[in-house]
Order: sequence, then structure tokens, then C-alpha cells
Amino acid sequence: MSSTELPSVLATSVAPKVGTVRVAEGERLRTVGLPGITLTVRSRPPVREGLPPALYVHGLGGSSQNWSALMPLMDGLVDSEAVDLPGFGDSPPPDDGDYSVTGHARAVIRFLDAAERGPVHLFGNSLGGAVTTRVAAVRPDLVRTLTLVSPALPEIRVQRSAVPTALLALPGVAGLFTRLTKDWSAEQRVRGVTALCYGDPGMVTPEGFRNAVEEMERRLALPYFWDAMARSARGIVNAYTLGGQHGLWRQAERVLAPTLLVYGGRDQLVSYRMAQRAARAFRDSRLLTLPDAGHVAMMEYPETVAAAFRELLADTGELADTGPTSARS
Repeated sequence: MSSTELPSVLATSVAPKVGTVRVAEGERLRTVGLPGITLTVRSRPPVREGLPPALYVHGLGGSSQNWSALMPLMDGLVDSEAVDLPGFGDSPPPDDGDYSVTGHARAVIRFLDAAERGPVHLFGNSLGGAVTTRVAAVRPDLVRTLTLVSPALPEIRVQRSAVPTALLALPGVAGLFTRLTKDWSAEQRVRGVTALCYGDPGMVTPEGFRNAVEEMERRLALPYFWDAMARSARGIVNAYTLGGQHGLWRQAERVLAPTLLVYGGRDQLVSYRMAQRAARAFRDSRLLTLPDAGHVAMMEYPETVAAAFRELLADTGELADTGPTSARS
């Protein structure tokens, strides 16, 4: 079964429609119904047949839109799809309410198994980095290469700027925060998010800011928005405390796929100092450090990330499969 033949369901039957999700030029959205979950998938039509598939997984509070700057630069290299994790973007909550890292990883695996697209070039940012690390460790047959942008892997000393996000995991904090910030405008919230996630918030264009405000307004109207945020934050914290074979660092050591690691020097959520530890943990890794980047390098420096991925393909012999067309720089 091809990805376009996956069973689809009307989103109105599973979640309230509060606004239209933005679709960039050249993108398309579809809704995929699978046992226990309904996923919205963003894609770009491949420039030709036979390109290897790629799947992009966003971070906490993000969506598939976080990859819209990078995906056009990958045309000619891969056949790109980006997923909205359950409860985020335009995907409704999972039926079982499981927002753990394992639950999100299960959703990604379920999608890839149903689509029969694997093995894929798998990308993950932040929470998505933890999720895709777990996918690559437990299902190596599904992963050609792994690209991690500021992956949320356990840190002993969490940065002070990351503490408020971690506090969302505590029972009652999301409700308290909702009450304390009820008078905040969408513009204020977006400024806060960009200040936290970008190395230089001034890189956000006026159009990009307007689009982010529109998306923020849409998400705040969703009745499950804060629940999905709080439970997923709790899932990250819980994953940090796991030891043994289920620990994320232990699973990183089990990843067989060639891995590209991308870390930002101005990241306020994932410490830059974790880059070297990650490079040692993933057995076949390449490290790209961007001193001026924050937490979302694929949005801040998409050309640099695309070029590094192309080098990964060349180093691993995968580039030959992509034909003569290259990523634009």
C-alpha cells in the first residue's frame, strides 16, 4: 500500500475545527486514520519518481509547519513528509491519551508500517529528536539515516531557561499557567516562543510572525491544547528518568543508522554542551554545531542543515540514489 492509499478520515469527525491550517506553496495536507490515532501529514510532491522517502517529526508545542523552510531545500534529494504528532498541529489527541515519548514513537512507527515507506530518512527536533531516537533504536529496519536537531535527550543539569517548560509536567501547572496568562495576546505568546527558541528572534520575518500568530490563535482555541502540552512535557521528564535499556542514552547507543547531529550555540532548551556527549553516544555520527542558532536550526538556518544532510548522503553512499538534482543553497 502506498502512502497515498492510506485510509483517510474527515478531521471534523475526530476534532473540532477552529481554523484553517496554513499550507505553504508547494505543500499539501492529508489526514490519515490509523488504529487509535488520526494524523495530519504535510508533504511536497516529489520532483521525480524513485526518490528515497523522508519523514520529519517536530518538537513540543510545534507542528509539521516547523519543517516548511527545510523541505523545499530537500527537493531532488528525498520525498518529504512531515507529521503532526497526536494532539499537535492538526492531529487530534490519541484515543488512549498516551503522550509519552514511547506513545509518540509508537504513532510514528504505526504510520511508517501502514505507509510501507520504510526505511526512511528520519528527522527529529527537540521532543521529536527523542521520539525518533527511540524509533531508530527499536525499529532499525525503518530508518536509513537519522538527523537530530537539538534532540531532547536527558541532561543532568538542565538550563535555567528550560525550567518553565519542564514545570508544565507537574500536575496543575498547565491550568495555573492558563489562568495566569489568560489576558496574554497571541502576539505576546509568539514573541515569547520566538525569544525562547531562536538564537536571534530578529530572523523571523514579518510574514513569518503573522503566520505564527494566526497558528497560535488557532491552537489556543483547541480544547486539548494545554493538556497535550502538559502530558507531552511530562512524557519527556519521565523519559529522562528511565534507566537501563529503555533509557534514551542507552537507546542512542543502539542506533545503527548514520546520524547527523545539529546543535545550536544559543539554544536555551537543549544545552550546547550535550553535543559532544551525543556525538560519542551515536555510533555512526556527524556533528554540526551552529554557534548562532537556537533550538530550531532547521527554521533558522535551513540551507546549512540541508547542505549537511546532503553531505551525510554523500558520505554514506545514499546520494547516488537521488539522481543529479541537488538541494538548493
